Amino acid sequence: MSKLRHSRFDCAPGCAVEAAISLIDGKWKCVILFHLTDGTMRFSELRRAIPGVTQRTLTNQLRELEADGLIRREVFAQVPPKVEYSLSDLGRSMTPVLAALKAWGDANLDRFAMAQPEA
Repeated sequence: MSKLRHSRFDCAPGCAVEAAISLIDGKWKCVILFHLTDGTMRFSELRRAIPGVTQRTLTNQLRELEADGLIRREVFAQVPPKVEYSLSDLGRSMTPVLAALKAWGDANLDRFAMAQPEA
């Protein structure tokens, strides 16, 4: 049984936030979008840029982002196949949000750093 991708929103206060978050709710989606703000990338480039993600998870997250219209997937008819990912106009409109998340993360990174074992 497939998971329900997006639920209906009751349009109570916070509805717009709920709608926006539902598009980027995967663990890696914001990271993928952030890397694509620098330009078009191939699957293997994304994989190297995000070492903690598995191939299967990256594939699924890219499919969901494409289905939601946040990224474009372009397939080139050649051997071996070449696939490039880039932000769509909708995805590009999230750039200020991603930049704000990065700025907040940079400013607060020390709060989240794991304690280093003493040598």
